[in-house]
Amino acid sequence: MEFTLSGNALKTLARSITCLSRVGTDLAIQASPSEISFHALNSSRSAYQLITFKPDLFDVFTVSGAQVQCSILLKAVSSVLRMPITNIDYLSVQLPDINASKVQWALQCFSGIKKTYWITCNVDPDIQQLSLDRRRYPSNFVVRPRDLNRLLANFQSSLQEITIIATERNSDPSDAASEFGGKAVEFRSYIDPTKENDSLLHTQLWIDPVEEFVQYTHNGNPVDVTFAVKELKAFLAFCEGCEVDIHLYFEKAGEPILMAPKFGIDEGASSNFDAMLVLATMLTSQLHEGTTGPSANGMPGQGDTAEASGEQPERNRTSASEIPSNHTRICAARSVSGSDGRQVPEERILRAGGQSGIERIGTIQISKAASAEGNTQTDATEDEDDDNKDSDELCVRSTLPCYEDQ
Repeated sequence: MEFTLSGNALKTLARSITCLSRVGTDLAIQASPSEISFHALNSSRSAYQLITFKPDLFDVFTVSGAQVQCSILLKAVSSVLRMPITNIDYLSVQLPDINASKVQWALQCFSGIKKTYWITCNVDPDIQQLSLDRRRYPSNFVVRPRDLNRLLANFQSSLQEITIIATERNSDPSDAASEFGGKAVEFRSYIDPTKENDSLLHTQLWIDPVEEFVQYTHNGNPVDVTFAVKELKAFLAFCEGCEVDIHLYFEKAGEPILMAPKFGIDEGASSNFDAMLVLATMLTSQLHEGTTGPSANGMPGQGDTAEASGEQPERNRTSASEIPSNHTRICAARSVSGSDGRQVPEERILRAGGQSGIERIGTIQISKAASAEGNTQTDATEDEDDDNKDSDELCVRSTLPCYEDQ
């Protein structure tokens, strides 16, 4: 097996190696006269990536026999491509025979320097093959990498898992003009309840797929999938570097989520490479988790307004109506400590506009309530007030905007 590439093809190969190295530790190479494929599988077998190249991507492509396969360490390949790609004239990779113990990687630089590396390989690797039909997934959407990066920037960088909830978009014109109308997709940060978390910030985004996505398909009941963010960002960077959209396919919690580049109408028929990333998802559904999630009719936070006082919903509704509707809505909640050391919830509703403006429309009331004689207010002397000071408690009440159907 021997192949040589340069220019933009070399940049595509370098992006592929970078993406594969964030998924697994070993690179399995499988070559035939019609194509060459790179496989990567992580140690927990929860992430699998496949990148396939056609022969017309290479300047020279030769495979002796029906099929050649081997595996090498991705760390070693990354070291070979550590040099800036703009300084490399061409890259040549050669496996002398099917029983060879090392693969030769040779770099010819524009400066005239030639670097040759011999990387130890395994000629009998355990290559996993996944057979997934993309057409069987009932839910999918296409998004531009730049737009998805902007949406993910609202979450903490330390976030490890994220939940995507897809609902059927309401076609009612009156609902589309409301505060949450049309926002059929939700991105929600997932925090493992069994672990001690240094940060208790939870973020939720409600997204209008018409404004943020290139394509969105979902019919039926709401579904959700929770998966790792690390591999998602790696594949996102790969698609952005290749200047293609990213296509996500999913079914329900517990079923794998599939990601692939979206090349256009021809679905990659004219492209000289293809890629696929498959991630395992959590078995437990997150549809009924959280206190600020969307209700059954897709309106976020309606269940929380039932505990508000009679005056607070009216004030919140007026405040919300004064702010123009945008395409994405953000809700963040963090736990704060009271004066007596107890943890009390603080909830904030934020709105992200088309650019970078974020406004706070939630309100927090801080009041003192005497616990000795209930909620009724009675006349008392100054001495009795002094006696009750020790029993006063600091209460933090947060209410979400209340919306009524017109």
